[in-house]
Amino acid sequence: MSVDLGALYAAARQRITAVLDDTPAGVAERPCPATPGWTVRDVVAHLRGITEDVRTGNLAGVTTDPWTAAQVERHREDSLARLLHDWAVDAAPFEEFLSGPHGAGAMRAVIDVHTHEYDISGVLVSRPPMADAFATWALGELVSGFAEQSIAAGLPAVCVCTDEGDVLGSQDAPVSLRVSRFELFRAALGRRSPAQVSAFDWGGADPAPYLEHFFVFSPRPDPLTE
Repeated sequence: MSVDLGALYAAARQRITAVLDDTPAGVAERPCPATPGWTVRDVVAHLRGITEDVRTGNLAGVTTDPWTAAQVERHREDSLARLLHDWAVDAAPFEEFLSGPHGAGAMRAVIDVHTHEYDISGVLVSRPPMADAFATWALGELVSGFAEQSIAAGLPAVCVCTDEGDVLGSQDAPVSLRVSRFELFRAALGRRSPAQVSAFDWGGADPAPYLEHFFVFSPRPDPLTE
């Protein structure tokens, strides 16, 4: 589907900024359980660091753990207000690029900012609804990869149906997975354990052979409930 990636990124950034502007100062130092030991401020430092690294061309090791860890460390002493301000400044040209003809090449940044939006909202206990435009695009991307890898491995085809009415795949597929948009998104991005994904409604099918193809990033070793 045709989607404005820059608009999706900007909307998530603006929601994060708005909710953090309305929270007490101490919230910035609260840990985000879904992240690798990061606080709320560390998550924002990472997001701010991405747009900074794009602007400066610091893309060696892009998306790797050392690359993201360096972003957090580089802004260790910055206040939350400073991080949000500087993120907005550097995000403007980045969002313009995402909206342009070559923006699809950086689409992982759009999924990343939404992933971290939910990491932060898990701390604030105030989860924003998943926008239809983002859900339709992102879940389609995530499920298509899962479906292709499953078929390539010789497994029966899977149709993923969300509680919100999305049908991702052929309804004639021999295996049907039913799950909410939120749980599907969080699980695919490694915010759920294999045991939690196995507990989804797989329509009676054995989920075990599908698990190695389900996760975009490594799953959590322990369960996380949000």
